[in-house]
Amino acid sequence: MRPETMGKTAEQNKPAPEQKQGNPLAADSIGSLLWKFSVPSIIAMLVSSLYNIVDQFFIGRSVGELGNAATNISFPLSISCIAIALMFGIGGASAFNISTGQGEQNPEERRQAVFYLGNGAVLLFGCGLALWLVTQLFLEPMLTFFGSPDNVLGYAKTYTRIVSFGFPFLILTAGGGHLIRADGRPRFAMICNLTGAVINTFLDALFVFIFQWGMAGAALATVIGQVVSGIMAVWLLAHCKSVTLTREHLILRLKYAKRITALGMAPCINQLAMMVLQIVMNQSLKYYGLRSVYGESVPLACVGIITKINQVFMSFVIGISQGLQPIVSFNYGAERYGRVKEGYLKACGFGFAVSAAAFLLFQLVPRQIISIFGNGSEAYYQFAVNYFRIFLFFTFLNFMQKITSIFFTAIGKPKGGIFLSLTQQILFLLPLVLILPLFLGIDGIMYAGPVADFTSAMVAAGMILHEFGRKEYQKIGA
Repeated sequence: MRPETMGKTAEQNKPAPEQKQGNPLAADSIGSLLWKFSVPSIIAMLVSSLYNIVDQFFIGRSVGELGNAATNISFPLSISCIAIALMFGIGGASAFNISTGQGEQNPEERRQAVFYLGNGAVLLFGCGLALWLVTQLFLEPMLTFFGSPDNVLGYAKTYTRIVSFGFPFLILTAGGGHLIRADGRPRFAMICNLTGAVINTFLDALFVFIFQWGMAGAALATVIGQVVSGIMAVWLLAHCKSVTLTREHLILRLKYAKRITALGMAPCINQLAMMVLQIVMNQSLKYYGLRSVYGESVPLACVGIITKINQVFMSFVIGISQGLQPIVSFNYGAERYGRVKEGYLKACGFGFAVSAAAFLLFQLVPRQIISIFGNGSEAYYQFAVNYFRIFLFFTFLNFMQKITSIFFTAIGKPKGGIFLSLTQQILFLLPLVLILPLFLGIDGIMYAGPVADFTSAMVAAGMILHEFGRKEYQKIGA
């Protein structure tokens, strides 16, 4: 923010009297709104990450290294669930909030906004059922394609076949959380996710440690937690605070489905890029690991754990960006560009603080972190420490790409969000993972990470500077 405008922020963003009686997104301070929406979103994302982390902990302690490798092989399907949830969850929430903001001047826009919630919910559950069916029909070839070694395949099949029954509920909970937050109830979305995670953790201990059900027990605990959360999400969506959702709004209409899909495409593609990358990484780790001192299972097990640990950190960043979404969408729709810019800058400040903390942990105590998930050989610890310190070296910059991508989606510019979602994973990291190991062996995979992270952060910085240079953001009293 320029010095000459800093003293004007409070006054120029002061809402009109009628707005104080209306939507708090137009009236409350940006800082309080970002706190209100981000904290529950962060907790919801952490809970989602904990589903995988908790399974990893219990499986690592009971089954061992091969069990950890099996959950890594299954991980692309979990990423697929989140991709669907983000497409129709963030897409539906962004469309709803933008229409609600435009409804300040156009009542017809507000009437149509409810259809985005209803159509989004139907798309979430329907696609979850489709993914479950595909997984059941093509389980073994899928897991082999994902890079499963022969000695891991049996564990992966047992775990994934059971977990897939929870896909429709996982997608509905994760995506429905965005719709619930868009309705102004971030705490309820948090409680919905938290309930399932607590159930999962309790049942994991019961099924794995006490009943000794191994991979099947961990999978069953996950499914039960997801079903409970999904049922809660359905109830919350049926009892919206700001609008009334009826059966009419649940009938899919191309007009609304296209808008939802367009606005949710960027975060979805970001997750799909992660899935593609995960598959390529698994294959590369298996191939180059076999030709190194580590063997084919050690790199798969280590990267699987570290990826999920990194997801815990990214839960904070993504939670901040998701908390920013309704604030930015509403105020952009209401043409209050000063609040849009202020929200983005504050979100980046919070994101940097979290990213810097994660960087210090990954650099200073990587062995202690990996030790939480079971014991391993010295080669296991050596690979894990190197991967933490090299691959995740530019962790402190990773907030830029995520927050900026969601920002462009939130203001109704999905093309910018889609491009940014492709930069880190597909345009930069994927080619590097394929090329560098040809010269450096398995170490090439590690060095691909920091190069991709730095480059994508610079691209995001350039795009947001160009956006904020537009004349809308220069208006006095924006």
